[in-house]
Amino acid sequence: MYGSKTPFFLLFVLLPALARSQDKVPSSDLINRSVKAIGYRVGGGNTKVDLKGAGLMSQASGEAKVEAKTGATKVEVTVKDMTQPTRLGAEFLTYVLWVVTPDGRTGNTGEILINENGEGKLNVTSPAQTFAMIVTAEPYFAVRAPSEMVVLENDTRKNTKGQIFPVNDFKLMRRAQYEKLGNPLAMTPDLKHVPLQVYEARNAVDIAKSRGAETDAPDIFPKALASLQMTENALTSKSDKKEIMSKARQAIQFAEDARAFAAQRQQEARIAAEREAAAAKAKAEAEAKAAEEAQRQADFSAAKEAQMKAEADAAAVRAKAEADALKAKEEAARAEAERSRQAANVLRTQLLEQFNHVLETRDSPRGLIVNMGDVLFDFGKYDLRTEAREKLAKLSGIALGHPGLNLAVEGHTDNVGNDEINQKLSGQRAEAVRAYLIEQGLAPASVTAQGFGKSSPVLDNSTPANRQKNRRVEIVVSGEVIGVKIGT
Repeated sequence: MYGSKTPFFLLFVLLPALARSQDKVPSSDLINRSVKAIGYRVGGGNTKVDLKGAGLMSQASGEAKVEAKTGATKVEVTVKDMTQPTRLGAEFLTYVLWVVTPDGRTGNTGEILINENGEGKLNVTSPAQTFAMIVTAEPYFAVRAPSEMVVLENDTRKNTKGQIFPVNDFKLMRRAQYEKLGNPLAMTPDLKHVPLQVYEARNAVDIAKSRGAETDAPDIFPKALASLQMTENALTSKSDKKEIMSKARQAIQFAEDARAFAAQRQQEARIAAEREAAAAKAKAEAEAKAAEEAQRQADFSAAKEAQMKAEADAAAVRAKAEADALKAKEEAARAEAERSRQAANVLRTQLLEQFNHVLETRDSPRGLIVNMGDVLFDFGKYDLRTEAREKLAKLSGIALGHPGLNLAVEGHTDNVGNDEINQKLSGQRAEAVRAYLIEQGLAPASVTAQGFGKSSPVLDNSTPANRQKNRRVEIVVSGEVIGVKIGT
């Protein structure tokens, strides 16, 4: 790659499921970016798109030849005028081609190796039909989420066959996630004597260590260290180059798994802390309102006792006093009923505001309807994404502070695909949400789940945007404490 006699490299890889490429990192470590996705025509033959240099490498360029077929899309990429990735930072050793779907999910399709002339090629297949392509500088090939170091992104030509879809605000990882303390790669790697994969393995292990993998991934990180040591031993003993590269790739994968697992555990700890804080806040607010209501009841009781004493003293006009007392009791009952109704309305308004801080919520005769969009689930799956778990944890913390609430989880899909599959997926998504809410401490009897498939769309299914809104999970919050009886 860097040597004077290094040829082109072709790397053929299978694209893993897009859902697995999403890294679990705090939102503070992510930034947003927009790009142009293209919906390629199945069976329409080959078409080409340009790869244009981004701000980090404006002189770079390339093209991608794309052919969409049933079940898979073939992509052949060529790039030129690329500088070596170490020019962008000592921690960056290679380039990775990513696909980005319209809902913002990203997939690592493979590593683009650059020769001494700044040129490279990559042939891959993708299960997606509609996607954007970007190229980023990375510290090693096995990263699970793209860094912010974007060097190329796709652009259509006049004769490109396909429909354009904007992808707004997909996630990129800040380079700080991959920066290393005391990085030894302060100069261009010596690839004449040491394979690139060895440098990537060293990078991967150092990065995992800097992200706390020693503590938060104790079962995986030692495997990365052992694999790296075997790589170094093979290099020192001048073993076969293929054997060295194989051991280095194993070290890279163990290191990336350790880094990702550590990030997940750190995220889960943060979610737990936020859930506890939300529950404590909700409990404090509930106790304050209960004290206020108790004071109102005490004031009412004192007034009633005073009224009864006045009636006893007015024995001479008992008949009139009894009539007045009856009227006073009726008014007091109406006032009490009104206070109860107002208290339910106040709590309902408070919960509507609190839920809206977590997820989009609207009021309805059925109760408060909390809407979870389709993007909180992996594509075609019912596994909850990290963002969904964060929001559900906060929602459960609020609900735990108000006994008497009932949550009905309802799954919905669009009209694309088999009705039986849609019905099953909607039920699985609803059940996944119910299981997570119960896991957060809600009583199982207070949470139900049901899938409705495509039967209850909120919009017609004529456009992708409308279909995405129809793919949703709604949580209907009811209960007499907010003025909605169970089953109404």
